Amino acid sequence: MEPLTHPIKISFERGAAKGWQGFLWMSKIILPVSFVTFLLDYSGWLGQMDSWLEPLMGAIHLPAMAALPLLAGLLTGIYGAIAAMSVLPFTVDQMTLMAVFLLIAHSLIQEGLVQRQSGCPAWMATAVRLAAAVLTVFVLGWMVGPESAQKAAGDPLASVRTMFWPAMRGWAAAMAWLSMKILLIITALMIFMEILKRYRLIDRVVRIIEPILGLLGLDRQVGVLWLTAVVFGITYGGAVIVAETRERRLSPDQLKTLHVSIGINHAMVEDPSLFLPLGVHPFWLWIPRLVTAVAFTQAYRLWLWMKNSRQPIAGVTVPLDGS
Repeated sequence: MEPLTHPIKISFERGAAKGWQGFLWMSKIILPVSFVTFLLDYSGWLGQMDSWLEPLMGAIHLPAMAALPLLAGLLTGIYGAIAAMSVLPFTVDQMTLMAVFLLIAHSLIQEGLVQRQSGCPAWMATAVRLAAAVLTVFVLGWMVGPESAQKAAGDPLASVRTMFWPAMRGWAAAMAWLSMKILLIITALMIFMEILKRYRLIDRVVRIIEPILGLLGLDRQVGVLWLTAVVFGITYGGAVIVAETRERRLSPDQLKTLHVSIGINHAMVEDPSLFLPLGVHPFWLWIPRLVTAVAFTQAYRLWLWMKNSRQPIAGVTVPLDGS
């Protein structure tokens, strides 16, 4: 009997090692992006960018001041967006539209880099999410019927700005807490994945969700990756997605199709629940982006089929005269 080679112990050790490696490469993405965004936010440049997006805000049925929370979400994530939304005078309908937009498109730089590491060009991942967010909110705007913008006197965020070093300490504390959560979650995920592999349980999980994958337009081989992103998100689940992508040898088309789906619809447990205290109805937080993910993924699969069907078969020459 060799207790040191117990399957659980081996899985724990390998998972912890992979978790630490994943945490290190993810920190190289998260910390620099977050610090630059902090500097932009503190300098006031983010606020000055509101007017640039005013025409777009009107096109998606939102007031001009909605640009600030959306910009904060696009660059920093859900938490930064909610912080901005909570101090500005928005109606519930307007917050509903912003919530749907942000659930689809947030942390674009950070998560775009994670998606690039696992098989999808960052520009493609970002473009798909922005297009999906704009189109979804444009359609929902006619259904929800947002009210006209409320005027806000002066700079709504001026009262909450602090001196640089206190703000810097606040950012550092927030990043330390976030880093600790990421490390714990990634390590737990990696250990869990190693246990599933050790006892050959992954195929059983994939068989259970296989009907859902077919409806979503995804192949069976990406089942575990899709489940990881849907439950834990791209940021927390990114290290697992990257590691599994390298082991499974998926085709470029399979990976890009997966990222179209999870880019729009991920972190379905935590992210939507963050908007519930703002009074947003649960239906709008879970259903619209799931429908959008299915539509975009199926459309992308159709485009791939049309592109591949036009490619000539190797070794076959088509006469130019039509004979």
